[in-house]
Amino acid sequence: MLETQTERLNFSSVKNRPDYPDFLDIQIKSFQDFFQLETKSEERGNEGLYNTFMENFPITDTRNQFVLEFLDYFVDPPRYSIQECIERGLTYSVPLKARLKLYCTDPEHEDFETIVQDVYLGTIPYMTPSGTFVINGAERVVVSQLHRSPGVFFGQSFHANGTKLYSARVIPFKGSWIEFATDINSVMYAYIDRKKKLPVTTLFRAIGFERDKDILEIFDLAEEVKVSKSGLKKVLGRKLAARVLNTWYEDFVDEDTGEVVSIERNEIVLDRDTVLEKEHIEEILETGSKTILLHKEDNSTGDYAIIHNTLQKDPTNSEKEAVEHIYRQLRNAEPPDEETARGIIDKLFFSDQRYNLGEVGRYRMNKKLGLNIEMDKQVLTNEDIITIVKYLIELINSKAEIDDIDHLSNRRVRTVGEQLSQQFGVGLARMARTIRERMNVRDNEVFTPIDLINAKTLSSVINSFFGTNQLSQFMDQTNPLAEITHKRRLSALGPGGLSRERAGFEVRDVHFTHYGRLCPIETPEGPNIGLISSLSVYAKVNGMGFIETPYRKVEDGKVNLSDAPTYLSAEEEEDKLIAQANIPMHEDGTISTDQLIARMEGDFPVITPSEVNYTDVAPNQISSISASLIPFLEHDDANRALMGSNMMRQAVPLLRVDAPIVGTGLERQVASDSRVLMNAEGAGVVEYVDARQITIKYDRTEEERMVSFDSDSKTYDLIKFRKTNQGTSVTLKPIVKVGDRVEKGQVLCQGYATENGELALGRNMKVAFMPWKGYNFEDAIVISEKVVREDIFTSIHIDEYSLEVRDTKLGNEELTNDIPNVSEEATKDLDENGMIRIGAEVKPGDILIGKITPKGESDPTPEEKLLRAIFGDKAGDVKDASLKASPSLNGVVINKKLFARAVKDKRKRAQDKEQIAKLEDKYLAKFEVLRNELIEKLFAIVAGKTAQGVKNDLGEVVLPKGKKYTLKMLNSVDDYTHLTHGVWTTDDHVNALVADLIHNYKIKENDLQGNLRREKFTITVGDELPSGILKLAKIYVAKKRKLKVGDKMAGRHGNKGIVARIVRQEDMPFLEDGTPVDIVLNPLGVPSRMNIGQIYETVLGWAGQKLGQKYATPIFDGASLEQINELTDKAGIPRYGHTYLYDGGTGDRFDQPATVGVIYMLKLGHMIDDKMHARSIGPYSLITQQPLGGKAQFGGQRFGEMEVWALEAYGASSTLREILTVKSDDVIGRAKTYEAIVKGEPMPEPGLPESFNVLMHELKGLGLDIKLEE
Repeated sequence: MLETQTERLNFSSVKNRPDYPDFLDIQIKSFQDFFQLETKSEERGNEGLYNTFMENFPITDTRNQFVLEFLDYFVDPPRYSIQECIERGLTYSVPLKARLKLYCTDPEHEDFETIVQDVYLGTIPYMTPSGTFVINGAERVVVSQLHRSPGVFFGQSFHANGTKLYSARVIPFKGSWIEFATDINSVMYAYIDRKKKLPVTTLFRAIGFERDKDILEIFDLAEEVKVSKSGLKKVLGRKLAARVLNTWYEDFVDEDTGEVVSIERNEIVLDRDTVLEKEHIEEILETGSKTILLHKEDNSTGDYAIIHNTLQKDPTNSEKEAVEHIYRQLRNAEPPDEETARGIIDKLFFSDQRYNLGEVGRYRMNKKLGLNIEMDKQVLTNEDIITIVKYLIELINSKAEIDDIDHLSNRRVRTVGEQLSQQFGVGLARMARTIRERMNVRDNEVFTPIDLINAKTLSSVINSFFGTNQLSQFMDQTNPLAEITHKRRLSALGPGGLSRERAGFEVRDVHFTHYGRLCPIETPEGPNIGLISSLSVYAKVNGMGFIETPYRKVEDGKVNLSDAPTYLSAEEEEDKLIAQANIPMHEDGTISTDQLIARMEGDFPVITPSEVNYTDVAPNQISSISASLIPFLEHDDANRALMGSNMMRQAVPLLRVDAPIVGTGLERQVASDSRVLMNAEGAGVVEYVDARQITIKYDRTEEERMVSFDSDSKTYDLIKFRKTNQGTSVTLKPIVKVGDRVEKGQVLCQGYATENGELALGRNMKVAFMPWKGYNFEDAIVISEKVVREDIFTSIHIDEYSLEVRDTKLGNEELTNDIPNVSEEATKDLDENGMIRIGAEVKPGDILIGKITPKGESDPTPEEKLLRAIFGDKAGDVKDASLKASPSLNGVVINKKLFARAVKDKRKRAQDKEQIAKLEDKYLAKFEVLRNELIEKLFAIVAGKTAQGVKNDLGEVVLPKGKKYTLKMLNSVDDYTHLTHGVWTTDDHVNALVADLIHNYKIKENDLQGNLRREKFTITVGDELPSGILKLAKIYVAKKRKLKVGDKMAGRHGNKGIVARIVRQEDMPFLEDGTPVDIVLNPLGVPSRMNIGQIYETVLGWAGQKLGQKYATPIFDGASLEQINELTDKAGIPRYGHTYLYDGGTGDRFDQPATVGVIYMLKLGHMIDDKMHARSIGPYSLITQQPLGGKAQFGGQRFGEMEVWALEAYGASSTLREILTVKSDDVIGRAKTYEAIVKGEPMPEPGLPESFNVLMHELKGLGLDIKLEE
């Protein structure tokens, strides 16, 4: 067997690290949980798409006569493969269908039968196996969003006068926000939707605590005293806790109805906080009140003064007044009646339709407030509101803590699945509205579910989400690391999130709960810093959307190494003492030290082993994939490590790959989880290999053969020169030979920045840290000519050029090689469709695709049309609209594609009909063969057994119980795809085999159906193209880019630079044995930047090159200086790489020793070929008439304000005048100057700049009459 595994010598001291979770789980698992296609419909959990359907169905009309119920949903296979979608600019999607049931509840409609139908709901973009979506031919990623979790948040702020203000905010999943806040007068208000403000006690009255007594009882603040003369005398001198009201009823005549209605009236006799005195006793007795409320005499009530203050401010006295007050506040109008007024509160917070805390919100509320409300009660309850107010009062009295909004227990992740659920919710709600309208219109006639549904509604919502949402992003596909990182990214931006401008420092900062959850290093530089982060290597997102990280449990000072690690969310981790992964311990897990430093929230106490609750699972647990790929990260400054991890994502895949000598051990996992390589699916033997495909014959048991419809051999097509989103290329080469044995999971190919199944972003280079004639000043890099000659940093880039052929008003455009006024030389490489031949070398300005388009001064008359039809077009009536190669394009055409819509006439339609009939016959035969194979295999499994009664989906018995199976009996079954997984025999093993067989048969039949549909479509429609486009031509040009002066290179430690000079190999500094170095870096780039990791890597790399070994030095657990010294001694090279070098030019030894070794360098995507640009004569801006800017517009260099100062300082007036007039926006002057240069005459005087005219027109626009005096 071929030894493909690179064995790395691992320096890690932490043994038994758990396996990493699949790096793409956050995307793939989330999407699978959303669609639940693998799950049987009856077992589907109430989440994702199923839940969204259940929330929106059943739908009834306004009179509740008709009901449309949802039964199930399913999808058909996609029409095109992923690759076809990318080539044709289509969306990789599946048709979604729902099984709906329509019935009538009205007994008068007897003729209306119950209808069950499968209804098409539109096509839905489907995730590819690598976690991306193909939308209009481009691969996109839906980034997960980190947003505020629903629930209740307590916070504080300061008023301008220094008073502390406290607030509690209830954030629901959907619905109105409600906030409780205090003001400077110590009164508590409730704010609804941040604008309408009312005293909390008004809200209490509205939700059922009508009287002051009820409100005060909630907080146990008052004592009830019966009204009697003697009773009142005893309590003289105490304060009233509630108003004493005089209540009476008045009769009045309702003008509308003429009825006599009685209305309740209240009059305040004594206000709250009145001290009871003798004269009050009579007044109280006169009101007829049974009891009065007094303040309690103990001191504990002092905390609740705010409630008394609020009651003072409360304008209402009863529930009716309260709901009316709230209605007036919210609607700015009088309530029509009490019912409506009460309804508004119920609708806002207590109705399932309008308000939903979500499972997460309810869980957080219960946890925070110590409640025990059922999880399915997802609206606010009175208990919630009361407990929030109580907690807020505790907060005011410093008996509780405010929430930290940046704590990860208060922020959760919305993954792809959840974002899609939300979009489906919007789409289905719109659909439900139209269904209701249509139901109401179709009163008496008979209709079906299909008549009610408009499939465009749902797909338009979903398509606009994928096309325009901020979180649906064009995938960064520079290399496999860039892909995998993009899919694991978490963004705080996007709809419902933060905006760059409003996000302060706190949100962006690293928080102690990020430990093991979000990477503290990898985040962009610039305005998004801290708002976009990356998931740590071991982190997972739990069902609630909170990020969890694994720990090993510790009991009595012994680490539990045998069980799987425990995943904890930020909330569960609170108050736990957690030790590091590399604490000293014995084999059995007992901690072998007396004291250790542990972590508890943001603090680091020194404790004894018996106090530890958990330990980390690995030292690299805190960082993301990119940061974990930087060896010796522990010796780098964090800012440089940030640049290093960001630049690794910009490394272009090289033509010749080379895995790093000094790695971290994560390279293999990244390559395999990025899904770019092909792996063996089981054990087997390689049967055939060439550059384009590999065939493997897998070992299979008899039983596996019995239930499968595929042959033992499987062929894998290797990707060749596929263009990525960023224009880099993917090319895979086989690394197995014919006859090799392969095991399950073994890598079969390499390429696209991988070698032998490991990530290989750059090359190992012999480096010297020394100045070289000043050419490596300020981060510049000097490289040897050998690097260019041997294609060490050569990469292949692919450009795609496409041209559309449309029908215009003047006639159809045409692809052709016969282009007016173009020489034969220019069209020699074009075929009859005007497309350049494969293999042609392309220079700037060459025609890639020839196209002519009709130009007409006027529409042709019928006579002209006739003459043209007879004699062909006049050449003068078409203009050249060919696609030409852009400046700086030098390459070779490697592929071309032409897609065309079928244009139909009568004869063609008849041919199509014939073709389709033949096609159907061909597939019928295939289906027949497949069915016969199924029956043969089935009989072989169940022969001699007795049937146990097999039923179909509708519950009808298909194979009766008690009969022996015969071939005839099995042949009598019409449809095997709709049999339930019934009990075929009494033997469970046989039943399992039958279930597998029928499952595989369904898959195979589905594939055949899909192929038939696709081939039919191709015959009838041709290629699917966007509307208005008749043909689409595509040309792919490959460019081979060698390393050039001006290209950007970088190491893995944030040590970036530009190639300043390519030096002949014999002029490079060389070692004592005559070996010249490949690259010279400036030693001054190291100390101030504090990325010493590159020096460690350099020394260890040299030792590895000499010893022929590769190393894994995991971050925070890597090789020590002693271990490196051991290896350098063994390799016979100087310690620390300190070596005397010799000058290549003179052969003399340099004075001082330099650090020499092997460093891993990357070539980044910022290449000089894409940036170098010079303008001669080009386009001008329409209004200012100044040259445009930028390479894409073939623009000029801006001569700005400060540059003008420079010329002014030199007094170079003529030069300055020329730059500001004829070279810029003096339209007449530049034409004259051109003429003068061509004729060799002296330069004319410049005229007026156009921008002055623009200013004049602006002033005229303001109504000022402005004239130029000559």
